[in-house]
Amino acid sequence: MGRKVTLATCSLNQWALDFEGNLQRILESIAIAKAHGAKYRLGPELEICGYGCADHFYESDTLLHSFQVLRKLLESPITQDIICDVGMPIMHHNVRYNCRVLFLNRKILLIRPKMLMANYGLYREIRWFSHWNQSRRVEEYFLPRMIQEVTGQDTVPFGDCVLSTKDTCIGTEMCAELWNPRSPHIQMGLDGVEIFTNASASHHELRKADQRVNLIKSATTKSGGIYLYANQRGCDGDRVYYDGCAMVAINGDIVAQGAQFSLSDVEVITATLDLEDVRSYRGEVCQPNMESEPKPCHRVKVDFSLSSGDDIYLPTHQPITWNFHTPEEEISLGPACWLWDYLRRSGQAGFLLPLSGGVDSSSTACIVYSMCVLICQAIQDGKSQVLEDVRRVVGEDTYCPQSPEELCGHMFTTCYMASENSSLDTCSRARELANQIGSTHMNINIDMAVKGILGIFSVVTGSWPKFRAYGGSPRENLALQNVQARVRMVLAYLFAQLGLWARGKPGGLLVLGSANVDESLTGYFTKYDCSSADINPIGGISKTDLKSFLLFCVEHFHLPALRGILAAPPTAELEPLTDGQVSQTDEVRTANISIDLYNERTKLPILQADMGMTYSELSVIGRLRKISKCGPFSMFCKLIHTWKDVLSPTEVAQKVKHFFRMYSMNRHKMTTVTPSYHAESYSPDDNRFDLRPFLYNTRWTWQFRCIDKQIPVLSVPLLVTAAGGEDAASEVEPSKTEDISPLEIYSGQLPTASVFVSQLSLLSSLMWPLLSGTALWRSSWLCPLQRSGGQ
Repeated sequence: MGRKVTLATCSLNQWALDFEGNLQRILESIAIAKAHGAKYRLGPELEICGYGCADHFYESDTLLHSFQVLRKLLESPITQDIICDVGMPIMHHNVRYNCRVLFLNRKILLIRPKMLMANYGLYREIRWFSHWNQSRRVEEYFLPRMIQEVTGQDTVPFGDCVLSTKDTCIGTEMCAELWNPRSPHIQMGLDGVEIFTNASASHHELRKADQRVNLIKSATTKSGGIYLYANQRGCDGDRVYYDGCAMVAINGDIVAQGAQFSLSDVEVITATLDLEDVRSYRGEVCQPNMESEPKPCHRVKVDFSLSSGDDIYLPTHQPITWNFHTPEEEISLGPACWLWDYLRRSGQAGFLLPLSGGVDSSSTACIVYSMCVLICQAIQDGKSQVLEDVRRVVGEDTYCPQSPEELCGHMFTTCYMASENSSLDTCSRARELANQIGSTHMNINIDMAVKGILGIFSVVTGSWPKFRAYGGSPRENLALQNVQARVRMVLAYLFAQLGLWARGKPGGLLVLGSANVDESLTGYFTKYDCSSADINPIGGISKTDLKSFLLFCVEHFHLPALRGILAAPPTAELEPLTDGQVSQTDEVRTANISIDLYNERTKLPILQADMGMTYSELSVIGRLRKISKCGPFSMFCKLIHTWKDVLSPTEVAQKVKHFFRMYSMNRHKMTTVTPSYHAESYSPDDNRFDLRPFLYNTRWTWQFRCIDKQIPVLSVPLLVTAAGGEDAASEVEPSKTEDISPLEIYSGQLPTASVFVSQLSLLSSLMWPLLSGTALWRSSWLCPLQRSGGQ
């Protein structure tokens, strides 16, 4: 009948500038698509060169090698008799564009440049590419000579156009265009385009997958149609992990789904769908609107059909339910896949982790163990590429892992670096976890190295610093803590470089860091300590999520040692013990900002609130700072409502001030922070996600004064206390004040002018951040679009 089409989309683990490997993966995906009967194959964004080339896009070599790969694709017999849709950078009229190239049987059908750029968060596409801002305009593109020699074409269509086959019409979107309020699929659908494609390079963030799926379902719910989504997968040389999720949808339903996390370099998803289902859906829902589209799409015609004439018995794919991972599962899978990509592509022989027995380093250890579980499962499933990579990493040509624990012993070294300030509890917890995951574990004492460094200082200065517990000043106390932390970093790199050599094995180890995103926010770590590593799989994950992740690991991976780790108070163990017990903890455990509890016998501190707030409070503050775009005053105005049941306005003000003081004092640490897996939308990573100064006026005098002015007013019940005092306010039940006018609240007594004016001023100042939140969100996402005028 000629109405059913088989389409293919894919997730590819492309690597920036790996033209040879990228070519092979593209060809493999096309071969798989053809084997499943597909007549159209869609690939990820910029798949030929890799999305993460960054400033290499400026180089003419990147453009040259991309065209060389395109020529190889055109010449390959694998690409015959199937429409191939590939991504690459192209220069047109001396302007670089991020493009899709559609070709069939050694002929280029059209080139479609990206029209709406991703220029927020992690993305800086406008730095390297221009957007095609001429809606419905198509020009001639003169092909390079090397391509002309293969295709026999001098020029091809370049611009905002769609492809018309003999049986349907295909329109292209690219990544961020789906997330934009002016998504091209809207106008294309109204003009009769039946198949939409989206080539993406979309990274993983915790709790993000449902947004992507809902957008794609919504795109075809409104106006019908088939939607193909392709995405990159893996680590292509940067902090992000592209998380696949290739999918096919029709009329608002998902009918085919790819994996979000996988060690497979190539995954192809195919679906057979009935075009008549699209036409029937539109005939009822969209027909009144479709005829009014004022400016039709430029159609490039091709003498080719996606369907065949004898497809009546061909079954079609039916709707499925998307199964989303929990955040704990995402943490166990995403960073683990990222670590494996980094390890196998770095040429190193494994990882080394300073394992302290705390939540953070234990989380990193569990992620490495999860990586080993995934590797063993992939090998059992017959993934030959994974086994080949494992043998190359461990340096044994015939090795085949029998269990995740055994593989951990080959690729993962953990070490507990004890000092005189370390407790037996943390040492035993680290050792127990190492035994359960199977890592090669070492106990190292750093006291000799610490004393040697202090001895050098003493010889030069004639002074020997003392801890606060022994009468030293805060400056001495902090310096002594930092020496221990930095010695651990030096020893970690020494053992990473020579540890395998001492055991008679080749290669070196990558040092893993374990500072979480919340500690990075306030700088609660020592610069150039163990947070200074090669890579950090948890640097974009909050402490709250890490604790939930460890609870998940207890059951999922059968690691009971984690129960004791979760029950222990968080501590750096850099100060002297008190009666053999830890005296230093990270979190504040009371409502006060700074508190020392003293042992009645020794008069020494047994609790020091180093961070000034709990990790859960810090997560809330971090999201307000980055996602809600809050400065000190706006944050205060929001938190007095959020925390009204647990903190007074004065206590909220103290926490906000404390955070911004610590944040601004320690922002310089972000310039040297270890490259971390990007998992949170409020990450303070200075590299390109969170662009801010690192030298601040840490007093924030103007901002804090604005907060201070509101405290006296907030100490009086808002719009309730009258000139008659508190008794007048108490006459009105709080639960009923929403239905009573402000004048009625005063029981016939008007407030004094000063009270009324101050409260009115407060109301306006408190409402401003709430009302402006939408405007701020729109400004970061939509301002470039709104300023562009009507296109």
